[in-house]
Amino acid sequence: MQVIVAGAKDSDRWKTFVDGHQMSFNYHRWPWKRVIEKVFGWRSFYLMAENEGLIQGILPLFWHKSALFGNLLCSVPFFSQAGLVAGTEEARDALLSQAISIARELKVDYLEMRHREDPLPGMRFNRNKVMLVCDVHADSELNMQRLGTKMRTNVRRALKSGLVAEFGGKELLDDFYRMFSLRMRELGTPVYSRQFFETICEAFPRETFVCRILHRGRTISGAFLTGYRDLMEANWSASDPRALSLRPNMFLFWNLLCFAGQRGYSTFDFGRSSVGSGTYNFKLQWGARPVQLYWNYWMPSGEKVLQLNPENPRYRAAIWLWKRMPLGLTQLFGPPIARSLP
Repeated sequence: MQVIVAGAKDSDRWKTFVDGHQMSFNYHRWPWKRVIEKVFGWRSFYLMAENEGLIQGILPLFWHKSALFGNLLCSVPFFSQAGLVAGTEEARDALLSQAISIARELKVDYLEMRHREDPLPGMRFNRNKVMLVCDVHADSELNMQRLGTKMRTNVRRALKSGLVAEFGGKELLDDFYRMFSLRMRELGTPVYSRQFFETICEAFPRETFVCRILHRGRTISGAFLTGYRDLMEANWSASDPRALSLRPNMFLFWNLLCFAGQRGYSTFDFGRSSVGSGTYNFKLQWGARPVQLYWNYWMPSGEKVLQLNPENPRYRAAIWLWKRMPLGLTQLFGPPIARSLP
């Protein structure tokens, strides 16, 4: 078994493996390498285990060293799942060994591998995040029948509120990005750059979608979605906090579910949440079922990895200040900080 760092000449073989392996997901795909390198400047190590010329496993890794958030190696940052995929235990162990070797060489604080449903054997892991998914249909009436009585009432009320949903691509990015920036400021979190979303649209033009919700011609909510195989994910969504009395989130997600079914997807992913949070409970109302995420860790010293915690006094003052900054300043200063947050 040989482990190599795949280059551009290996991209077609990488794609063939990802498309053919049931435990490969959207963010294992090769174009994400270019997206993250271009927008965030993280260095990548796309590890590929081979035996007699046949790919037996893959592990995409990204490295970033930051004065604020430390020195880390991650598979894959910014998204919920894209860890080690292997057809044999030998390939799995070889990839893991090589990843740890790289981590030691780079003197990282920790190595993180993001998996769903199954942790890596013998690895420390956190399981405080889940995905929430539900089945969707092209027929909106079938989607309605899946909902409980209270949710059906809420959705029908939202459908009578005078809101309008529009779907498109990067031509709708400006409206979405404004909603997203407002939401991130409300949370006290640095916002990604607009270039991030535009680059994703360009890398996956047929599988990336932008939705905006209009009220009397003004955008009050939006979502950014990506699809792969049978699953569409709402990667990011946001609503104008000044328009919450119109319940735009209810109207937004109803339209997202129906749109996913009409585009031929059978599963809708609401995105990751912390169990018991407000967003978690909101998603459960749609009949979503949790899928456990296991974020596996290796650290040189072996202790438990430290998590970024908004309650940490180190960040609390910065969050308070960020919430009070003008929106334009958050869009200017947010991306250089967000590029270091995995």
